Amino acid sequence: MTASPARPLDPARDGPPPSLRRARRSWYVYDWANSAYVTTTATVLFAPYLTVLARRAACGEGAQGCTRDLTVLGLQVAPGSLALYTTTLATLLSALLLPFAGAVADRVRRRNLLLGAFAWPGAAAATAMVALSGDRWELGVLLAVVATLSLTASSVVNDALLCDVAALAERDAVSSRGWAAGYLAGFLLLAVNLVLVSSPGLVGLDEEGAVRVSLASAGLWWGVFTLVPVLGLRHLPPRPAVPGAGGVLAPVRQLVRTLRGLRSHPQALRFLLAYLVFNDGIQTVVAAASVYGQEELGFGSSQLITTVLLVQAVAFGGALLFGRAAARFGAQRTVLAGLGLWIVVVLAAFAVPRGAFGTWLALAVLIGLVLGGTQALARSMFSRLVPVGAEAEYFGLYQAGERGTSWLGTLVFGLVAQLSGSYRPALVALLAFFVVGAWLLSRVDVAAGARDAGQG
Repeated sequence: MTASPARPLDPARDGPPPSLRRARRSWYVYDWANSAYVTTTATVLFAPYLTVLARRAACGEGAQGCTRDLTVLGLQVAPGSLALYTTTLATLLSALLLPFAGAVADRVRRRNLLLGAFAWPGAAAATAMVALSGDRWELGVLLAVVATLSLTASSVVNDALLCDVAALAERDAVSSRGWAAGYLAGFLLLAVNLVLVSSPGLVGLDEEGAVRVSLASAGLWWGVFTLVPVLGLRHLPPRPAVPGAGGVLAPVRQLVRTLRGLRSHPQALRFLLAYLVFNDGIQTVVAAASVYGQEELGFGSSQLITTVLLVQAVAFGGALLFGRAAARFGAQRTVLAGLGLWIVVVLAAFAVPRGAFGTWLALAVLIGLVLGGTQALARSMFSRLVPVGAEAEYFGLYQAGERGTSWLGTLVFGLVAQLSGSYRPALVALLAFFVVGAWLLSRVDVAAGARDAGQG
């Protein structure tokens, strides 16, 4: 009896080959790695702790009710706005450096190695935050800037790798799974840190010591788990060699050509403008939430960590839910619906009474629902609009408005808070970012942009 020949693999029916599935799992882990830093440090602990250090530097130890400002480079800075201005500084530097990082990433043959080279300095800076004590706010600003630059540069490479591990039709789902993995990791580490900060005496620490150890744990998590994609993606086919890739000025020349070529990809340019605007709003809400909760609503560190834990838990399912919604309604419509929910979030946060922790937690559920989904689908939408072969360069431009890099939003929030003496009007000012961003996004023709980019 003659054996029937083996049926050839059909990607539509059998899914990707095993080697690609393994690469995908490794790719998911970088979201898992860096999201612990984003959650524990950038979202919850760093801004309130830097505010404490800055207030101590301005007023001295135990100065109750002090309203004295810091003097920074000859300028008067309110301690409560320092963390927001730090984010602004890091983002302005990112806007200058990230496009060059993208140009370099498109000229290397092994992007997985470049991912580690960009990620590990940031992980080291985040771990070094264990040294923040007393009134050392200057060191805190320096470490936060280094970590932010490293996070965003490595994210350029990771986002470009999405095009290597997922076909066009799969990117919404793959991107959403990556974001979901990140939220799960953030939840797990933050849960441990909640116990540590809430009961520091159990391990012989005071509250500030527990905060510093928690900050360091996020850096260690980021650095250790980055090993997985660096090693796991080494079997991806190397990228073709680029003539002249070794020249020092070659990435600069390539970046200039890319910027000039943006006019040939109007839908990608239109999307970038939309994303820069609405993501500024999202990132400012995320960056300012802990300060808003502490200073305006009177919540303590343990309450803020509980809030973010709830956001992380809901966001894990929210990212997957948005991925399924995109499969049915399309990514663009789903993101627009998400931006409508962000407007509801801002208005609801403005109305939360001081000390109303139950109302604040209900709002956290809504934030978790929309947070990961809008960003995951934005990443996969943009991957359809980038020209084949220039993915990292375009994602370098994209990362100028990515998580942790909003600059105009944090600047507006900080200025309005300083001028008005309240964070509530500063929060209302963020509505413009979501309204204008949604209007710009509605004008993007994704199908036409994909054809222009050669993506299908």
